Amino acid sequence: MNQMKNIHVIGMQMDLGASKRGVNMGPLAIRYSGLMEKFSELGFSAVDRGDIIAGKPETDNPKMKNFKPIFEANKTLFEQVTESLGQDAFPVILGGDHCVAAGSISATNHFFQNVGVIWIDAHGDFNSDETSLSGNMHGMPLSAVTGFGPEKMVAFAGQHKYVDPDHVAVIGGRDIDPEERKRMADSGVHVFSIHDVDRLGMAEVMKRAIEVAGNGTDGIHVSFDVDAITPQEAPGVGTPVHSGLTVREAFLAAELVAESGKLIALDMVEINPILDERNRTGALACELILSFLGKTVY
Repeated sequence: MNQMKNIHVIGMQMDLGASKRGVNMGPLAIRYSGLMEKFSELGFSAVDRGDIIAGKPETDNPKMKNFKPIFEANKTLFEQVTESLGQDAFPVILGGDHCVAAGSISATNHFFQNVGVIWIDAHGDFNSDETSLSGNMHGMPLSAVTGFGPEKMVAFAGQHKYVDPDHVAVIGGRDIDPEERKRMADSGVHVFSIHDVDRLGMAEVMKRAIEVAGNGTDGIHVSFDVDAITPQEAPGVGTPVHSGLTVREAFLAAELVAESGKLIALDMVEINPILDERNRTGALACELILSFLGKTVY
């Protein structure tokens, strides 16, 4: 078990970055699975700071759909995560679509000034407003926080808003646009595709990812999109992609990060209760959070 942590849970009720609605209810689904009670059972001191609720949709910019309400919500998230870190708390951010990472990762990097990121996702989320085929902003946050645009997505963060791409590991990618793939290769981020997971095994992939994100940094921010897991095991996601991580591989990833002792913040995003089966995916996300914080299977 990790050392005792003062945990702050911060939810973001936002689905404006995606084409399908419903992931705004993800924080409620995770809490409904008993997250706060289970924190207490494990001996953690946990405070639920409630949810940030995004504004109404707007259609001014087809290249960055709903930019204004997404920006304002992420600015609030940035401020709340920064405040929690200033109180020596460990922030657990519940999404919401993956746009929330623009606020949360910007906050940890602003506070510590040198963080690494492990991004576990079926998608690269490395488009800019110029390369995105859809204009959906949940496909842009990793590009934004590493300084490859759109810059205005993280403009609230001031100095230290960009993470060094050499300290970013992307795991589980299997649905990446051609131009996005090229941008990722040129950026220097380390990509461990689902093929790499199959070929090397999850333990070796995580060993390498933890080295990438943890060596020479102030700690690791994990951003976990539940669509990284194969949809047969995690049906309640907005953008499912076949042939993903197994549940066991996902838990092994969490356990190895916990064992590293380098985790400083965690996002758990993209749970869509409308598409779920009796909150199966919400419950899985809840257990994954606990595993990232040190809960083991024995």
